[in-house]
Amino acid sequence: MTTSDFNFSDTIILEDDSVLLRPLQESDVDNLLEISINEPETWKYSLVGADGKENLIQYIQLAIKARENQKEFPFIVFDKKTQKYAGSTRFYDMNLEYKTLQLGFTWYGSAFRGTGLNKHCKFLLLQFAFETLGMERVEFRADNNNERSIAAMKSIGCKVEGILRSHMPTANSDVRRDSIVLSILRKEWFDEVRENLKRKL
Repeated sequence: MTTSDFNFSDTIILEDDSVLLRPLQESDVDNLLEISINEPETWKYSLVGADGKENLIQYIQLAIKARENQKEFPFIVFDKKTQKYAGSTRFYDMNLEYKTLQLGFTWYGSAFRGTGLNKHCKFLLLQFAFETLGMERVEFRADNNNERSIAAMKSIGCKVEGILRSHMPTANSDVRRDSIVLSILRKEWFDEVRENLKRKL
């Protein structure tokens, strides 16, 4: 498959021994509801929260609509070790013509953080982006205050490019956030990032 073969309606499943990612669907409200209700702080730094059933339903519907509009490809994350659904992640701002995309909207329940699950997910997603889709650049963004997220991105091999000042509103306040921009380029993936990340799995 190359960018020209990619079809947003395909059922893309990415998996290894630890994790399975499959397309997010409306019925996944049931699979993610426990995290949504019990761990609202999961979306502290998110622009679009999925805390509480109503927000979760809307979150999933918006994600599916973005996939139908061929802008995003959202996944649900299943942790094979615990046999439980762990969270969600997606490709977004996909520009197949320019061979760039962003990887984000990533969140996991607290039980799945720090377990190595995220590295497995990122490896599968980056491998698909660079080796199947033929991307030249994968970009990541985060609230510049979100230290945990930034540390996780650096640990998988992302390089910091800079800060977008007063870049976006935050979910529940008048405060605007600064966004940090990081990326991995195709050459970096094949030269070093792939092997370094594989060793950490």
